[in-house]
Amino acid sequence: MHEMNLFAPLASLQWVDHDSLTANDYNPNKVGEENLKLLEQSILANGWTLPIVVKPDFTIIDGFHRWTVSGREPLKSKLGGKVPVVIVDHQGDKDADIYGTITHNRARGTHLLEPMKAIVKRLLDEGKSVKEISKQLGMRPEEVFRLSGFTRDEFLELMTSNQVGYSKAVMYGRA
Repeated sequence: MHEMNLFAPLASLQWVDHDSLTANDYNPNKVGEENLKLLEQSILANGWTLPIVVKPDFTIIDGFHRWTVSGREPLKSKLGGKVPVVIVDHQGDKDADIYGTITHNRARGTHLLEPMKAIVKRLLDEGKSVKEISKQLGMRPEEVFRLSGFTRDEFLELMTSNQVGYSKAVMYGRA
């Protein structure tokens, strides 16, 4: 992982066309219509206070719900079809983008269990270590275990092995 320039995102602040952004395919955070109405009201009452965080290709890392309400009236007209964005460049590291989405969400509130399980499983399948997942997602190893779908014995074997990640064949006794 490269050293992040902490000033870079805000230095990239710009207003762009709402339609130039796309949603990511891994966000586990869902918000009901009532909360979207509250978000819209907050923007109308306070102005736009938090930019949308995007990758260089304008895929949303954080701010999907702000982006959603900004595409609806009356915000769409009031904003002239524009949204404020800051660019975070993880240099093609999709896992860093996922970590960014999750940590933004966790810092603010809750996320859904099933999508989080899928993300943890995906990261483990890609060979990420429990230690790295724990660190990057701000979780204790026990939380990773609960989301992993492994049995206690499989997880203990994973934690005590010398592997960076794990091999499905090793975990299921097929190696």
